Amino acid sequence: MVKFKIKQKKKICFVVSNRASFARAKTVIEHLSKSKKIEIFLMLTASSILERFGDIRKFIKIKGIKKIDESYIVVEGGNNLTMAKTTGLSIIDLSTYFSKINPDMVVTIGDRYETLATAIASSYMNIKLLHIQGGEVTGSIDESVRHAITKLAHAHFPSTKKARENIIRMGEDKKFVFFTGCPSIDLIKTNKKKLADIKLLKKGGVGKKFNFRKPYLLVIFHPVTTEFKIIDKQILSLADAIQEIDMNILWLWPNIDAGTDKISKFLRMYREKGKLKNVTFFKNFDNDDYLTILKNCSCAIGNSSSFIREGSFIGVPAINIGSRQNNREKSQNITDLKIVTKKKLKNLIISKIGKKYKSSKLYGAGDAGIRIAKIIEKINPPVQKILKY
Repeated sequence: MVKFKIKQKKKICFVVSNRASFARAKTVIEHLSKSKKIEIFLMLTASSILERFGDIRKFIKIKGIKKIDESYIVVEGGNNLTMAKTTGLSIIDLSTYFSKINPDMVVTIGDRYETLATAIASSYMNIKLLHIQGGEVTGSIDESVRHAITKLAHAHFPSTKKARENIIRMGEDKKFVFFTGCPSIDLIKTNKKKLADIKLLKKGGVGKKFNFRKPYLLVIFHPVTTEFKIIDKQILSLADAIQEIDMNILWLWPNIDAGTDKISKFLRMYREKGKLKNVTFFKNFDNDDYLTILKNCSCAIGNSSSFIREGSFIGVPAINIGSRQNNREKSQNITDLKIVTKKKLKNLIISKIGKKYKSSKLYGAGDAGIRIAKIIEKINPPVQKILKY
């Protein structure tokens, strides 16, 4: 009797912790889902499933995933202690989950503390770890976390050529370091939405009713975890300057990092005093909506990496405030402003409004998703890592 050996599918698990990491995972998952050799699992964790940060479950539209799992691990408090505790709880939850589904590979994205938990859990369980967006240089605790994940990962998908060089110089095997570009750039190429199509702009938001027919500024300011003690001063300077601008202003709530409660509390108190009357506040948007908003703004202001990454491909003028994106590779669309004063920021915004910059391919050409998917389908890195100098 002839025995037929059934070839099992390769199990790939994506762990997503926020809107940005979901955007980058989505393009890869959509291409992988077409493969008959791959079975995909998706775990949503941290701020990705919390209402106050914009629960992304409302926006998920991906074919090819049988089941989406969830892990509630966020410790409230918004400070350095709760970040550490959240990381620990995440390791416990994810290791239990990995034991249950037994994946061949785990994909993690970026440089957040939840991402580090994913890396620790998978590497200790001898599950091959694939890391997207390693090798970049920035400010805050993300700098340390990103490189720690690199040393735990078995294969790497950096977004820039320089990031690939950095990873190799850290002793990683260049056979498993693939320059692919950033998957979020892919979403820009396929984005056809108009501002008038975004329902949340018409119905949602807190503060002034947003007028999408008029020019507007986009503001995003996240806490810098290593500057927790001076966050009050930073947000006061920014808010004072923003309220001096006589324009439509759309301000997105900060992420979950240490200091988020300080920023949120300040903005609420500031509004109660009758200030920031020119601002409409929103929690979050889905990926297509956010890219449409970024693409159509007159100028982006704050410290979001999306201004540098997606913004460079779009060519939108952006003012990068403070140290959060220190030393990150930037295109011509970015102007750095280390110290904010009302006069300096106001003059800079006025000089930027209406400018358009040439599209930059620094972070990829919009084909990262399919490139990463094809590599994942084929590679089989060893579990045992060796320093390659």
